[in-house]
Amino acid sequence: MHHLILALTVTPSPDPTGTLRPGLSEDQVTPGTWGFVLTAFIVILTTFLIVDMVRRIRRVRYRAQVEEARLAAEAGGSSADGNPVDTGNPADENGDAGPRTR
Repeated sequence: MHHLILALTVTPSPDPTGTLRPGLSEDQVTPGTWGFVLTAFIVILTTFLIVDMVRRIRRVRYRAQVEEARLAAEAGGSSADGNPVDTGNPADENGDAGPRTR
C-alpha cells in the first residue's frame, strides 16, 4: 500500500495542454453539440413524464378514496360525526388497501 502512495506522489501529472493521440480528432472523442442537445431533450422529456405519472397516480388514489368514502356512507358505515368507522381491516391502516374488486 505504501508503494502505491509513494508511486502516486512521485509520478508526474499529465501534460495540462491535453493533446490528442495522432489520428484522432476532437469530434471522435466528445459527443459534440448534437449529443448535448439530445441528452438534454431526453432529461427534460423524462422529467415531464415522471411529473405526469405522479399526478395521474395521485388522481387515481384520490378517486379511490372518494369512492370508498361514498360506499361507506351508503352502507351506513359512517359515525355520527361523518368520519368512517374503523372496520378492523389491517390492509386499510395506511390508506393503501390496493384496488377493490366487485
